[in-house]
Amino acid sequence: MGKPTGFLEISRRDRSYDAPQERLKTWQEFVQPLAPTEIGQQASRCMDCGIPFCHTGCPVNNLIPDWNDLVYRDDWAKALETLHSTNNFPEFTGRVCPAPCEAACTLNIQDTPVTIKTIECAIVDRGWSEGWIKPQLSERGTGKRIAVVGSGPAGLACAQELARMGHNPTVFEKNDRVGGLLRYGIPDFKMEKHLIDRRVTQMQGEGVIFRTGIEVGVDISVQRLLDDYDLLVLAGGAEWPRDLEVPGRELEGVHFAMDFLGQQNRRVAGDDESVAAPKGTLSAKGKHIVVIGGGDTGSDCIGTSNRQGAVAVTQLEVMPQPPARENKAMTWPDWPLKMRTSSSQEEGCERDFSVLTKRVIGSNGKVEAIECVRAEWAAGANGQMSMQEVPGSTFQIKADMVLLAMGFLGPRTEGLLEQSGVEIGPRGAVKAEIKDHRTSQERIFACGDMRRGQSLVVWAIREGRECAQAVDAYLSANAVVR
Repeated sequence: MGKPTGFLEISRRDRSYDAPQERLKTWQEFVQPLAPTEIGQQASRCMDCGIPFCHTGCPVNNLIPDWNDLVYRDDWAKALETLHSTNNFPEFTGRVCPAPCEAACTLNIQDTPVTIKTIECAIVDRGWSEGWIKPQLSERGTGKRIAVVGSGPAGLACAQELARMGHNPTVFEKNDRVGGLLRYGIPDFKMEKHLIDRRVTQMQGEGVIFRTGIEVGVDISVQRLLDDYDLLVLAGGAEWPRDLEVPGRELEGVHFAMDFLGQQNRRVAGDDESVAAPKGTLSAKGKHIVVIGGGDTGSDCIGTSNRQGAVAVTQLEVMPQPPARENKAMTWPDWPLKMRTSSSQEEGCERDFSVLTKRVIGSNGKVEAIECVRAEWAAGANGQMSMQEVPGSTFQIKADMVLLAMGFLGPRTEGLLEQSGVEIGPRGAVKAEIKDHRTSQERIFACGDMRRGQSLVVWAIREGRECAQAVDAYLSANAVVR
């Protein structure tokens, strides 16, 4: 490494945020980047630790020590090349990834990991500002046409890799814009959408064709794609939300998180309200909001609600409150269970744990409150732990709107998957082996959340890259007959 004693001499420093009272006024990103000289200092903290445990935490196998060293040596162009060798879209992961690499960093044993995510984002942002990122054209074409269904991070990564291999990928997206949940799930204050647009422009320059506003299985049949293309890649994500099956669920004011978040993203994009909210406006302004679900989607609902002008926001989590700190000896270098507070939660919300929702209460067809009960984990007769209600712990929470952010059960089966005839695995996702990404149907592959279930953007990118390699290997070894 360039500076073997860097981790001893330089303290960890990360990007800062605008003050909550300021960032709540805007839908723009509010993270303040570090200066290049400071990034270089932070990169010098990367230890010559022998075994780079950060690699075990990074799903896309980023060469973290390598580009840290290059940044320290002020060779940013080479650092960008090294970063792009494993990650197609580091500007996405550098903003929304939870950074399992930092949890696995050797310096995290003492809670001072290298600011890997910040350095990654700085490298790619500089690459764009310097004009280093351009279309990478394949010298020759194979003439093979591949249809990629879904333009989230998995579909985008798969299509870009296929184009660079010389194939002709076409990406089909049911929405009016490319990006999947990157576009209509993640709020703009976490990741602005021009980041997607410039990648789309790059990919179009590489030969990727985008067909938006076309839902495969509805507007065009799966068989038509199999007739017109050599192979089909299913990368449609896991969009089937977990529902709240309690009395009163049908009351007006109870909504899935993605319906709420997607509307706001369309408004920020400049869409008219009739386009952003064709079935009616969902707004938190002047309301008491209850968010059920303690994950990233729930956090996004909090940040969006506060920016819309909610009176109060309460977030409920069914699991117990995690410890403030993890036991390093028990967890490192794995991802630890510990109490985390997101930027949106910092902006204002009440958080409650070990809470089960029993029913939704309302009048005149509209929600007014929810009834909850405390829960605790206890060993059953068979010795297995299960959640039990605490007797006499029932309570109510005022609610003008309830947002369901309890995760996803897998991909939707109607339309696309029904017509494809692919086998569905026991967890509700498309069954396809990780080695070759082939489904039970000939000439159909699957990747991303549609194959592995709800996961991270960084995992989707890895899935898309590996699926492209599998498709290329299949095309090289087989004569495709349509």
